[in-house]
Amino acid sequence: MEVLKSQNVEQKEKPEPGAVSVTIPASPFMQKLGYGTGVNVYLMKRSPRGLSRSPWAVKKINPKCSRTQQSLYQQRLSDEAKILKGLQHPNIVGYRAFTEANDGSMCLAMEYGGEKSLSDLIEERNAARLGPFPAATIFKVALSMARGLKYLHNDKKLLHGDIKSSNVVVKGDFEAVKICDVGVSLPLDENMTVSDPQGSYIGTEPWKPKEALQDEGVITDKADIFAFGLTLWEMMTLAVPHLNLGTGTDDEDESFDEDDFDEEAYYAALGTRPALNMEELDPSYQRMIELFSICTSEEPQKRPSAAHIVAALEASLPPQ
Repeated sequence: MEVLKSQNVEQKEKPEPGAVSVTIPASPFMQKLGYGTGVNVYLMKRSPRGLSRSPWAVKKINPKCSRTQQSLYQQRLSDEAKILKGLQHPNIVGYRAFTEANDGSMCLAMEYGGEKSLSDLIEERNAARLGPFPAATIFKVALSMARGLKYLHNDKKLLHGDIKSSNVVVKGDFEAVKICDVGVSLPLDENMTVSDPQGSYIGTEPWKPKEALQDEGVITDKADIFAFGLTLWEMMTLAVPHLNLGTGTDDEDESFDEDDFDEEAYYAALGTRPALNMEELDPSYQRMIELFSICTSEEPQKRPSAAHIVAALEASLPPQ
């Protein structure tokens, strides 16, 4: 493992024998790629002494957070690093390094291959008024995500816990699709159920299934499947589930208007299957519409497993 150290900050731990010491530049000297709850993500270019090395995506705690929040997010980042280090799959973002500096700040370095989040691509496509992603592209994303979820659920007995378009990264023209942000994942038992009484499903509200919105709801691997289905919906609508941003209007300004937001209707819709505008979807979308529909069943037992989704999608691939 490569040992990192923040600029002008000494490491608490001594480098491992033969390890390469890499200085993480201060945040202003790195390109900001994005942000999440309590964290910022930066592009770290690595080409010492003229050597070409693949860049890293570095996740750091947002210094503007309160001290209490920083403590919470540092723990989450530490948990994410431990989980990510144990994962190795072509559809899961790879671990590179993790460190804590003397000032308490943490940095998680991950693989970076020129990716954008699927959420960014959805926003760009919406702004350009290009309509739904092609059915073949949605199929490719669905298969890649399902393979990653099958690995998490079946091989690692982990629930991702926050599947959505912003936690999927895409390289180039969908050459590679990978799931990221495993920091709120939860262990699954042999019945694919989150049985740890200390485990709490975090998720993100618009993507939460019905069982995650109930106090006594039993959380299983099917919670990820519901959110997976809504991610396919995002690609067909270019909208956020239950908010309907940028759809159903011909106005040039499609920004969210807080005054028009029906809060009661929004909360009533959470955990349900949002509607599709079928006029925008030709027959080529039929398989993806069916997959979205079955994955967003309100009853978890009616949703397919990630393994079943992979098997179904791979069966329709052309022979190699």
